[in-house]
Order: sequence, then C-alpha cells, then structure tokens
Amino acid sequence: MFGRLIIFLVREYQKIPHAPLCKYTPTCSAYMILAVEKHGGLRGAIKGIWRILRCNPFCKGGEDWP
Repeated sequence: MFGRLIIFLVREYQKIPHAPLCKYTPTCSAYMILAVEKHGGLRGAIKGIWRILRCNPFCKGGEDWP
C-alpha cells in the first residue's frame, strides 16, 4: 500500500514539465519507481531518497540501477 502511494506521487510529479538536467540514467523519478517496485515501499523509498541526495553538481552521474 505504501509503495503504491509513493509510485502515485512520483507519477504525479513526472507530469510537471521539467528541464532535462538529470545526470543519471534512469532519471531520479524513474529510479524511485523502479526501486519501490523491486524492493518494496520502505526500502525502495530509502534507496530513491539516497539517489536524490547523491544527485548534485559534484557527482559524476552515469548509469545507476536499483
């Protein structure tokens, strides 16, 4: 149930137009959805939040899968 709520909120966030500035593949929002689907609501959310915290101007970026 918690996982579905997170996925719903991320999908609503994805509907908002954003400039394509993500350094990672997949994007942080897609990563969050994949992590929740793979690891469940709580652990997936933690992994997704950790990914968002790593996404900053000092990171290298590249491919990063949950």
